[in-house]
Amino acid sequence: MRTSFYLTFFRQLLLNLPSSTTECFKPTFLRQMRGGHLYIIVLATVYTLVCPLCCRNVSSVETRTKLNGSAVDFHSFREQFHRRYEVNSEEFKRRHLYFQNATERHAYLNSLSAGPQSAKYGINRFSDLSQKEFRDLYLQASADRAPLFSGLKTEGLPAKFDWRDKAVVAPVQNQEACGSCWAFSVVGAMQSVHAIGGSQLEQLSVQQVLDCSYKNEGCSGGSTLRALSWLKQTRVKVVPRSEYPYKAKTGICHFFSQSHDGVAVKNFIAHDFSGREEAMMGQLVERGPLAAIVDAVSWQDYLGGIIQHHCSSQWSNHAVLVVGYNTMGDVPYWIVQNSWGTTWGDEGYVYIKIGGNVCGIADSVAAVLL
Repeated sequence: MRTSFYLTFFRQLLLNLPSSTTECFKPTFLRQMRGGHLYIIVLATVYTLVCPLCCRNVSSVETRTKLNGSAVDFHSFREQFHRRYEVNSEEFKRRHLYFQNATERHAYLNSLSAGPQSAKYGINRFSDLSQKEFRDLYLQASADRAPLFSGLKTEGLPAKFDWRDKAVVAPVQNQEACGSCWAFSVVGAMQSVHAIGGSQLEQLSVQQVLDCSYKNEGCSGGSTLRALSWLKQTRVKVVPRSEYPYKAKTGICHFFSQSHDGVAVKNFIAHDFSGREEAMMGQLVERGPLAAIVDAVSWQDYLGGIIQHHCSSQWSNHAVLVVGYNTMGDVPYWIVQNSWGTTWGDEGYVYIKIGGNVCGIADSVAAVLL
């Protein structure tokens, strides 16, 4: 009699649960339906506590690639990006709120990017940061004023040009939680121009510039032009990264003798190309990859595509390396290497529309001379 009661109770419990949840448990239940009533009680208790977790694990596999903003997606986000904050802790609640704010921001940004080549915004490894945290950690570059370019544009430029095709651009790096983008931009230009000159492409030490460029503030930020000015003035040789590895924190400057191998900057050319981006294309082809300062506030959410909106000029806060351009499609664009790792953007790259000084890409642009 009691067994019949528990069976009836358990059937009713199944009927009142979502079908997606009961499917996780139904096969086990049917196999054990004829067991004793004590076993059924235990089984029902285990089912009630554990089965939702089973279903969540199954659904997380499906939602891991979608990451579209629900509570389950936050679970998937934490798994994918190895977040270890404890569930229901104050940090968990705060991060979950930032995550929800991010999904609302994505909807707004994507609503203004309707074209097939337009930038897409969504969940990435920065989605549990507040916008202030993101700025404080990653947008620490400052822009020194560069003179307006007054020269002539280069004639006969190719419709498409990419220094990566020449095997002179080093792989994308990750600055991590250090405001060192200014150093990555300058060193990226140096090592590319060195390779263009006939040397083997070799990664140079960002950490050396970070530690030793006294005109800047290490992980707390800096300027590409001040770094280049320091390199030109001191004739410091930047050594290979293998000899002075990156640590993502400001350290004590390590000095090397003048006879030590390294790459020194002879000079640099910096201009404001706003309104003259075709001339900037000529500089890229003639001089090599260019160190540029941009407004990257909206890049916290960038996934890919060509950025045509959501960026301002004259509010520069991040340094990047411009390695190429493409004018063959409906929307011409710059090819820009970032320093946030290959899991960000399009394998570490971002594309910015040519014309209109989108993101301030033309405000302060420097070419390195070795």
